[in-house]
Amino acid sequence: MNAIVQSPSHQLNPAGGFDLSPQNFEQALTFSTYLAESDMVPKDFKGKPGNCLIAMQWGAELGLKPLQSLQNLAVINGRPALWGDAVIALVLSSPVCDYVNEEDDGETATCRVKRKGAQEQVRTFSMEDAKRAGLAGKQGPWVQYPKRMRQMRARAFALRDVFPDVLRGMAVAEELQDMAAAGQAPVTKDMGPAEVVNTAPTEWPADRWAAGLPKWLDGIAQGKPIADVLAWLNSKATVTAEQEKQLREQAAKRAQAPTANPDDLAKAMQAETDLDKLYELGGLLEAITDEAARLRITEVFEARVAELEQP
Repeated sequence: MNAIVQSPSHQLNPAGGFDLSPQNFEQALTFSTYLAESDMVPKDFKGKPGNCLIAMQWGAELGLKPLQSLQNLAVINGRPALWGDAVIALVLSSPVCDYVNEEDDGETATCRVKRKGAQEQVRTFSMEDAKRAGLAGKQGPWVQYPKRMRQMRARAFALRDVFPDVLRGMAVAEELQDMAAAGQAPVTKDMGPAEVVNTAPTEWPADRWAAGLPKWLDGIAQGKPIADVLAWLNSKATVTAEQEKQLREQAAKRAQAPTANPDDLAKAMQAETDLDKLYELGGLLEAITDEAARLRITEVFEARVAELEQP
């Protein structure tokens, strides 16, 4: 019997590398919570797991990893935007880009770009343009770093015009900041009257909770963290304090219960000649967490019982 009963254990599976990128919605939700509690995220995401989740999705559509997304996405006037260095990085890494060349003569910034199979496109931005836009002379970057700001404006025009598919229509952060600095209101569209939607969270119905509980406990028994399970459950409906207590208590009981090795248990059943001891072995069937294995060993158990019950 001692060879059959084993304590649960977790083994580290050494994969080829270390990557925290979420593989599903539940993992993304949990990762967003950790990021929002971190001191290493920009202020737009601090304490806001929802913002982290949306930023990661925006970044994924652009080809950015989660942490790259949070560092290179900004929220300006309520609109997501990419910082200029991330914009040019995405374009240069795209197979549709031939080249991006930038220059500045002290008065005008020029950005020359070429898309594969197309003619070169040129966009410029001068100090005269900055004056007309109400940017020149304003306290801040346009006074301290005018060359850099001209470069960002010319770059934004060129890359957004020539590579809209690569940038997925994403705005450039420096451009939106300039609009705010010049007192320009963000462009909005009238979408008509908003439909009022009741967003009040609803609790898990008792019947659905009871039906799903065994499956969620199986997931925890197989190594899924309780925090991840609760995060997923709360994304669907509100888990009450009583339901969370029930989940944690039953998970703890399962963790403390012995588990049976299916192959060893099958061999022991086949070798057992005493019917009472065979029934004792049958009591270990519930400790097998794999449903397919449990069904297979149950067939072995029932066949052996039939053999021993024969006169």
